[in-house]
Amino acid sequence: MNRYTARFGTDAAITGAVVSTFNGGCFIGSAFGGWANDKYGRKRSIQIACMVALWGCAMQCGASNVATLLVGRIIAGMAIGLLSMTVPLYNTEVAPPKIRGFLVGLNQQMLGIGFIVANWVGYGSSFIDSDVSWRLPLGLQLVPAGLLLIGIQWLPFSPRWLLEVGRDDEAREVVYKLHGNDRESAEKEFSEMYSVIKAEISVKSRRLSDLWATRPMAKRTLVAVGVQVFCQFTGINVINYYGPRMYNSLGIVGQKALLVQGIYGAVGPIANLFFIIFILDRVGRKKPLMFGAGSFVVLFSILAAILATNPTDSENVNHAAQRAGIAIIFMTSIFFSLSFGPVSWVLASEVFPTSTRALGTSVATCSNWAFNTLLSQVSPIGIEAVQWKFYFLFVCLNFVDLIAIVLFFPETKGKTLEEMNAVFGDDVHVIHSGHGKARSSPEDENSVGEKSA
Repeated sequence: MNRYTARFGTDAAITGAVVSTFNGGCFIGSAFGGWANDKYGRKRSIQIACMVALWGCAMQCGASNVATLLVGRIIAGMAIGLLSMTVPLYNTEVAPPKIRGFLVGLNQQMLGIGFIVANWVGYGSSFIDSDVSWRLPLGLQLVPAGLLLIGIQWLPFSPRWLLEVGRDDEAREVVYKLHGNDRESAEKEFSEMYSVIKAEISVKSRRLSDLWATRPMAKRTLVAVGVQVFCQFTGINVINYYGPRMYNSLGIVGQKALLVQGIYGAVGPIANLFFIIFILDRVGRKKPLMFGAGSFVVLFSILAAILATNPTDSENVNHAAQRAGIAIIFMTSIFFSLSFGPVSWVLASEVFPTSTRALGTSVATCSNWAFNTLLSQVSPIGIEAVQWKFYFLFVCLNFVDLIAIVLFFPETKGKTLEEMNAVFGDDVHVIHSGHGKARSSPEDENSVGEKSA
């Protein structure tokens, strides 16, 4: 956009900073999220994030210099960081096991729809010959933040958090509401939930060291952090953030590049919706991740080969290669939506026990945003400096991802949150309580403190 570049410049370092400061703010917000979710609950944490988002988005929309824009980006990023760990956590804790993948996968679906809106608003605004061309897209962020702030007031609190803070009767009411007329199933889930959570409260932790204090906990942490980091290693956000620059390397420039980016943004959500409805809760988590990592090794290898053999500074543009390059970039969106996109949010939020769930999800999401920040800062510089060779970075990273997933990732499909103890190898014993009997609870000789029930 000419009006944007006239005010803020076109330097690759500044462009990277505008993106990476937002992601850095996301890191801060997700780090704060563990404490906020334990203190105020999932619902109130989402509302806090919405209020911070309104502040940051207003600063961006009204920015008159780079400094104001960057501060607004950081503040808005803090809100998105908090939301990015809290929303999947909330969805995980209210979803029945049989459709948890679908419900948590809707998080990625909504992200995809957000990208569609952002891309097309950006394309349409590029025709405006004033500062409105960039202020309007930034200002429109205020609308969903305001709607979420108000709308979530009508949603229930997480029943698991209610049990953690001693609001047992409210938790029972929420579970019954979520199950509808199926009273027997509701009572069974509540009894199991009650027993395990009450046992784990006695060792509830906010210490980072407890995330690797035992072998089962270390495995949980490595899986949750790993899937979030691997999500960034796919390189998908490099395309999401800098797609027009990639299209430039294929000879597609100006508003045409924005138009192609707008079409690109639509293919992912379609694939994601198909995946979460028909596949995710049937095939599980591990197989899609293996498929995704292997696919990205192939796709980035082909893309690098196309760019290496068809330089854009040649006199005649190879339109066949141009179309092939666009097709490969579109396929990355499709394959991401069939693998890491929805699975990364589901897996990272479902593997931890109650005692460390908020803290663990916070650390995993922080890892996502840390590598997001790194890649968003260096990618425009790398693309400009080494061109097609930069994409071999993602070939190597995804190959490593594939090996790690095959060797170390467990399958968690269909398990209740309380049944994850057996999946990760905790010592298990039965707990009795006044509200029923839980099937299992983690017990490990190296864990901090002793559990009692």
